[in-house]
Amino acid sequence: MTSEWKLAGHVVLVTGSSRNLGAEIARTMAARGARVAVNFLSSRRAAQEVAESLDGSGHAAIGGDVSTPDGVDSVVTETERLMGASVDILVNNAGPFTMTPFADLEPAEFDRIWNANVKAAYLATRRVTPGMAAANWGRVINISAGSAFLRNHSAYSLAKKAMITLTEQLALELGPAITVNCVAPGQIAESAGEIASYDPGFVQRTLSKTPARRMATRAEVAGVVAVLCSATFDMVTGVTIAVDGGARLPAG
Repeated sequence: MTSEWKLAGHVVLVTGSSRNLGAEIARTMAARGARVAVNFLSSRRAAQEVAESLDGSGHAAIGGDVSTPDGVDSVVTETERLMGASVDILVNNAGPFTMTPFADLEPAEFDRIWNANVKAAYLATRRVTPGMAAANWGRVINISAGSAFLRNHSAYSLAKKAMITLTEQLALELGPAITVNCVAPGQIAESAGEIASYDPGFVQRTLSKTPARRMATRAEVAGVVAVLCSATFDMVTGVTIAVDGGARLPAG
């Protein structure tokens, strides 16, 4: 690993990181030298296990609902207290899934999907960026999804598309001290079984039209998130990187 890609001295908050991609992002950030706050909503034990497994020291598991202003403030305040420093890398990873058609989608479920994805990213970014601006350096990484390029995942597709627009708007507002970028993973290999429970044919359909002929791994996605936080990418902001092996590309 080159020195430009290391993250020693940085404090990272990864929302929704007690499992799956969020946990892998936390591991990757810690492996590069950062201190990581592993945020969880309900799975305290899982978050603590992730935090305790991370390379290095100074990590913490911090509970809180980042889709509410009070929850975000609590999470960030506790992170700052435990780390003794402001959050200077924020990864907005939290975001539940649905593919219930809009005609059948209850308003409460729409609100849950929207708030935990888009509103949570807005709230967390709003809370941490004053500290980043004061330090004249910061990174915000929003996690979208391949669903942003589809039209069959209902409110989740809408929310993940909105994450891309939010990224671009924040990049305009928060520069030059803070860069804001987005990573949009396609179907992740380790989660293929989970998506199959919603749509048994989704994985095979996706593979058949993916130039790479395979799905991305969590480690591959987390690696892209981490390098976007490095000095190598100082001049990259407002960009969405799709990590999907080309699955989003329209076939002729």
